[in-house]
Amino acid sequence: MKSPSTLTTWLGSLDGRRLARVLETRRDAASPPEPRSLGELADRLQRPGSVALALPQLALPHLQVAEALAALRAPASRDALAELLGAADGTTGDLEAVLEALADHALVWPDAAGKLRMAGPLRQAWDAPLGLDARLEELLAGTTSDELRGMLAVLGIKPPGSKAQRLSALVEHHSDPERILSVIAKAPAATRKLLEGKAGAGPAGLAEHARFVMFGSPGPDPEPGARWALDRGLLIQERHRYGPARLPAEVALALRGPDWHAPFRPVPPSAGLAPVTPREVDHEASAAASAFAAGAASVLSACSTAAPARLKSGGIGARELARIGKAAQADDAVVRLTLETAHAAGLLARDGDRVAPTEAYDVWAEQEPPEQFAVLLQAWRNLPLTPAQARDEDNKALPALVGAPPCNGCVQARHGLLAAAAQLPAGHGVRVASDLGPLIAWYRPLADSSPDGPPFATVIREAELLGVLARGALSAIGIHLRAGDAELLGAECRRLLPSATATARIGADLTAVVTGTPSTRLAALLDSVADRETSGTASVWRFSAGSVRRALDAGRTPEDITADLAAVAAGPLPQPLTYLITDTARGHGRVRISPAACVLHGDEPALLAELAAHRRLATLGLRQLAPTVLISRSPLGTTLAALRAEGYAPVAETDEGTVRIEKTRPRRAAAPVPPPRGSRASGGGRAAAPRTAKEPAALDPSALATRLLAAPATAPEPAPFEGGVPFATDTEEIVAGWAKRLPYADIRQLAHAIDAGQAVTVEYVATSGNRTVRTLSHLELDPPFLEAWCHLREDERVFTLSRIHSVMSAALEQEW
Repeated sequence: MKSPSTLTTWLGSLDGRRLARVLETRRDAASPPEPRSLGELADRLQRPGSVALALPQLALPHLQVAEALAALRAPASRDALAELLGAADGTTGDLEAVLEALADHALVWPDAAGKLRMAGPLRQAWDAPLGLDARLEELLAGTTSDELRGMLAVLGIKPPGSKAQRLSALVEHHSDPERILSVIAKAPAATRKLLEGKAGAGPAGLAEHARFVMFGSPGPDPEPGARWALDRGLLIQERHRYGPARLPAEVALALRGPDWHAPFRPVPPSAGLAPVTPREVDHEASAAASAFAAGAASVLSACSTAAPARLKSGGIGARELARIGKAAQADDAVVRLTLETAHAAGLLARDGDRVAPTEAYDVWAEQEPPEQFAVLLQAWRNLPLTPAQARDEDNKALPALVGAPPCNGCVQARHGLLAAAAQLPAGHGVRVASDLGPLIAWYRPLADSSPDGPPFATVIREAELLGVLARGALSAIGIHLRAGDAELLGAECRRLLPSATATARIGADLTAVVTGTPSTRLAALLDSVADRETSGTASVWRFSAGSVRRALDAGRTPEDITADLAAVAAGPLPQPLTYLITDTARGHGRVRISPAACVLHGDEPALLAELAAHRRLATLGLRQLAPTVLISRSPLGTTLAALRAEGYAPVAETDEGTVRIEKTRPRRAAAPVPPPRGSRASGGGRAAAPRTAKEPAALDPSALATRLLAAPATAPEPAPFEGGVPFATDTEEIVAGWAKRLPYADIRQLAHAIDAGQAVTVEYVATSGNRTVRTLSHLELDPPFLEAWCHLREDERVFTLSRIHSVMSAALEQEW
């Protein structure tokens, strides 16, 4: 890394005009506070962060020259750089232009001796420039004198006395490509293949063969043929580092041959061009910009009417995007592009679990379409993402406004598009827009391309939607957008985009047609009384009984609707529309629906009037609908209790209108758990218990207690799946295989109920997560399901055995 003083000297040799150009290209490095001296400026220009910001702005030949200079271990002469790049007489001027551009970015500059120097962080941008590792002398820095002596002896060179002399002798031998090739010619086939592969792949080599060497020698042949090359210094294995053997740069260059040169493409790739006039470009750009401005206004209006909900993981999901697109009559790309640019411009913001318009949106909505479009267009220029990209590399749908980390490569892709289109010959555009992809890659090699499809297809599509790119050429809007001149951009938008339309042509077919972009007031009025069918250069709304009823439901009167439509109509309102409004208003409200928790009715109007006027019953929210009908806002039980507390004697009715009988059932205890049925047959076999509807004989509690006390104190037998005795019945084994959540005692009880045809009570968790307690009878086992009559639902149901969490006995009388 060079000290700032060298760069300071070069900066001091520049005239004011050239220094201003350096400051312009590296504007971030000279941001406030402004540097007080050239030394401080040089220090800022060489900071890693400043260099990292400059790299993405470089074109392909700039990066290629910088990489070649890094491989030469700058400082290097211009002749050595030209020789490495293979710059013939025809491309020498291109090389000088590239070096001039790198100097404008303060990345490469000449010193007093004419050697080319580069910023230290720029050199560190490549671990292995041009796929070349370090020089042999650098790689042998940690090698012992004995190892150097061994390498020289194998090569047939008499080793000198000191380590420095041995190192110098080995470096001198390897500096001659012919000597290296003569040594490699005698190598085994596996060694030659290994060396040739590494020479083409670079020092990273084959990463899958990487290993970690701690102490001592690397061991026997880490790669096939490597030992032969390691013994002769053709490969160097570093100790205490994770990685394969490294190929010195001298060996790699010798294997590549004298005709190999570093890549250098000073001329951008060619693209198929077609003649196009400025008038044609303006016409298409105006149509695209007008359509997007109208679509964006519709999208944000839909968001204002119903703020889109955010996903739990963040962003607006595909369902909400489809809803907005349907409401605004806009496709997915326009919806995504509008939401992202509006959010970047401060028109949308997160509001809890939704994304809602801000107060800035209200100001924006009152502006004319050219001003609205200019705001969104400037936000798109530096948007740190590609908004129209709907799917990721795995073809999964991407939400909008997800808040992903900034993507500088996306910004550079947009800037590369503007630069590529600006360099097209005057009066020409590309025949196919996708031909701009290779040009963008040349102007911005570090830009992010599309995950699938043609390169940069998504950003090209965005530029076409916005009118930045029209007929394959950069429009006037794009020219001013690239220059970053907001004033000229606004003037161009006003020239190409018409003002908002404040009137509509309302036809007898109950449609309203608005050419151009409707004003905010006109769009709001038509959206309230009609349904939008199309949007774009012309928007169409259709009136219907449902749309007029929607306006009446919003509190508007038929007179207000007629007057407002007459004020914006280009002519008199057609008779079918006035008839539609009148007829819809005549039937509106003829039937009214009131919210009620329960209804009170009787045959005595005076009694019901007394209840409605009773002050102590005011909390029930009673309201009289008819002389003999009251409604209550309180539930039936609360209303019933309140009336009885005041001395009245109401009765409740069922859903069918009959009097509900209030009868309290006495509580009874559940039947005891029956013993398990079935026993093991002699010889270790099993015998299943026969199905029977008979209940087991009742036992005297006193006799059972005596038997239990007399029995020896033994631990319960472990379950079969815990290493205990086998299952008593096949049913137990089947149930245990599927009902993983049940303990063994519950498994025995459920299996017994299935075999004996008895009812059982289970705790069941449905797929929705609801936990219920159900009594089941008529059990039929059909693994992994259990078919039974559910007494809770009074119907036959199918239950999953794995969702049964516990089993209890049921006190039900079996009826067969």
